[in-house]
Amino acid sequence: MKNLNRFLESTVLKPTMTDKDVDLLIRDAIEEQFIGVCIPSFWVKKAKRELKDEDIQVVTVIGFPFGFEDTATKVAETKEAIKNGADELDLVWSQTAFHSGMNWPKIEIAQIAKLCHEEERILKVIIETAYLSTAQIREACLICQEAGADFVKTSTGYAPTGAKIEDIQLMRQTLSSGVGIKASGGIKTLDFALELIRAGADRIGTSSAVSLMKELRSRES
Repeated sequence: MKNLNRFLESTVLKPTMTDKDVDLLIRDAIEEQFIGVCIPSFWVKKAKRELKDEDIQVVTVIGFPFGFEDTATKVAETKEAIKNGADELDLVWSQTAFHSGMNWPKIEIAQIAKLCHEEERILKVIIETAYLSTAQIREACLICQEAGADFVKTSTGYAPTGAKIEDIQLMRQTLSSGVGIKASGGIKTLDFALELIRAGADRIGTSSAVSLMKELRSRES
């Protein structure tokens, strides 16, 4: 797959992340021309500055990793991330509200989607599929779509499981063609990444992006 790099968001969201990790992430992203780098909001300004001439999206997370924050806090996070140069925002939706049967997740997503779109930014919503039944995945996808999300994303990487082929297939069957899917969580091999893309994923969020590209090149040589 010759354009695999344009599916990959190279991700580092570990608690011990340092400036050297950011430098390596940016260097690799430029070398491989990944579609994006996903980093903590603390490093957004640095990444944007160093990637300013590159066709590489700066992605950060809002409400990470559990989505427990109230909407006002998430809105403030979003505004600050956009001000610092984030091109795409990955929002952890309010899992606690969804599992309580509340309508609040849709209201919250709609508010943040409006803010992102006014600033010409992309919003991805993380629904954490590991904690959802098949019916709940369908429901979550429709909530995100109706609220204005640009992508629905499987996982934060903090749940017991990450992306699954069957979940991506279900999400693709549920969502309109205008809403993208980002698969993330536990994507460490080329075969798995390619399976997810065939199942309907438009983006692959992984900390193994460089090794996936190396594996691809070794097969093609």
